Amino acid sequence: MKSKQVIYIALAADVVITITKFIGSGISGSTAMLSEGIHSFIDCLSQLLLIWGLYKSQQKPDSRRPFGYGRELYFWAFIVSLMVFVAGGCISFYKGLQQIKHPALSGNGTWSYVVLGVAFVFTAVSAYSSLRLFNKQRGEIPFWEAIRESKDPVTFIILLSDVGDLLGLPVAFVGIWLGHTLHNAYYDGAAALVIGLILILISMVLVRESWSLLMGEAPNERTMKKIVALAEKDEAVAKVKQHLSTYLAPEDVVLQLITVFKDDLDTRQITEAIERISKEIKQKFPRIKRIFIEPVAP
Repeated sequence: MKSKQVIYIALAADVVITITKFIGSGISGSTAMLSEGIHSFIDCLSQLLLIWGLYKSQQKPDSRRPFGYGRELYFWAFIVSLMVFVAGGCISFYKGLQQIKHPALSGNGTWSYVVLGVAFVFTAVSAYSSLRLFNKQRGEIPFWEAIRESKDPVTFIILLSDVGDLLGLPVAFVGIWLGHTLHNAYYDGAAALVIGLILILISMVLVRESWSLLMGEAPNERTMKKIVALAEKDEAVAKVKQHLSTYLAPEDVVLQLITVFKDDLDTRQITEAIERISKEIKQKFPRIKRIFIEPVAP
């Protein structure tokens, strides 16, 4: 699964980034740098939880979970989104307020610039990897529409977290530079506040999308129209009266078609038509793993 590759790349990058940021924070005494370090540490924990979610979601169905464990991934994605909000955004915002209330400027700013440069390079590598996969998945769909329609939380969580990093790093740089240039610790605290706000805004998007996936989303309208048209094209079908579907995992959709068959068909012909339609749908839409076609009266 390509999502796994993206997670491992992001995890490796964030481990290096987290270590360098905390070292830089210790040397420079910068609150903005500390906020960035907290952000990267949360990113590391997030990726570990997503790896765990992927592992759990691939367990085979059993008597307790006959439809499988696919939604484990959506659950852990929701937990990660909340963690970015609470442990990332809120803590960074709080640290910024504390710095403004009790300003203190110490340490060597030069080390902070080195750390920020290293962090920017590694974050760019991770962001490029996740963006390339996301662009491949979305095709021609506009960026934000693709975020809303995406059923793969791993890709958009890592991508938006990297976007938050790439926005936060310049903010931290400006805050540290102004603080040391003007000998005013308030700029460093203000930078931490802005970083916290960036994380909170991003986490709100992540929470909304992850919650929606956890509650259950159907394939988009374009896909469902194609599926209905394919079923109604069969010679045995009069019309599809209703369709119900939901994602159980990024590559696992369950589909029910409430179908009116032609009056002159016997049970054997209807059974053959159901098997024929199911096979054709699965061939053209491989994400649909389970199909239930229910014959009903007109």
